[in-house]
Amino acid sequence: MVRKEIHTKEAPAAIGPYSQAIQAGDFLFVSGQIPVDPKTGEVVEGIEKQTEQVLKNLQAILQEAGADFSSVVKFTIYLSDMENFATVNEIYGSFLTKPYPARATVEVSRLPKDVLVEMDVIALVK
Repeated sequence: MVRKEIHTKEAPAAIGPYSQAIQAGDFLFVSGQIPVDPKTGEVVEGIEKQTEQVLKNLQAILQEAGADFSSVVKFTIYLSDMENFATVNEIYGSFLTKPYPARATVEVSRLPKDVLVEMDVIALVK
């Protein structure tokens, strides 16, 4: 099986030894995205803006691979505080259509750059 790196300047560059995404066969594995604005390199503030930026970063990577949110089969959402679940869930839902992907949401003790939310996805691509 051939592995192909996916990279776009429309999403933040990796901050470590990993790729934004790897396509393996018909699957696309997108690394966790945090709310960094790719134009400024800065973390956006507030849970609403952070959630939107994470989803925009994921969307840019998916588009680079020829996919979109309808191609996603699995989302994982990491929250620094489960009190933000309802807000994140509402914004998340506004980016997606039925049938919704499978999903896990977990609270973690800390995220890179002390952000409030991080997400990764697995998608099907052709």
